[in-house]
Amino acid sequence: MSHVYLFDWGDTLMIDFPSQSGKMYLWSHVEAVAESEQTLKQLSQQHTIYVATSAQDSSEAEIQRAFERVGLDSYINGYFCKANLGLEKNSADFYLAILESLGDSASQVTMVGDSLSKDIYPAIEAGLHAVYYNPAREYVPTDVTSIERLSQLLDIE
Repeated sequence: MSHVYLFDWGDTLMIDFPSQSGKMYLWSHVEAVAESEQTLKQLSQQHTIYVATSAQDSSEAEIQRAFERVGLDSYINGYFCKANLGLEKNSADFYLAILESLGDSASQVTMVGDSLSKDIYPAIEAGLHAVYYNPAREYVPTDVTSIERLSQLLDIE
């Protein structure tokens, strides 16, 4: 059965360099997070993949251009952001709007991200599955699924 994966953008699929400012697709240097390409490549063979980002000032097209620069865009079916949903990511409403747009039930969707407050808790509140990308191995509540490397998603699929 096909499943939908939502991925956070900054520090989940692409590195968010604090020294860079402005829109990521215009940065002088962009870089994919380790294992992101191999993970997306494998997942996209059987599942649908979207990006769900809290980016405030980038349009859907600009986000896609950033992903094109690191060669990840071919694995991604679309991009959800404040610009096209009109909602902040740190609420269950953001995820409920995505479900409505996709026409999928929450049980068919998993959110993967590096922020408990923006990615994990609101997604769980909206009824989605959620996986906390935690390469720093910070404390994680026992009720939260956590991975340290993106490729571990392939093991819990």
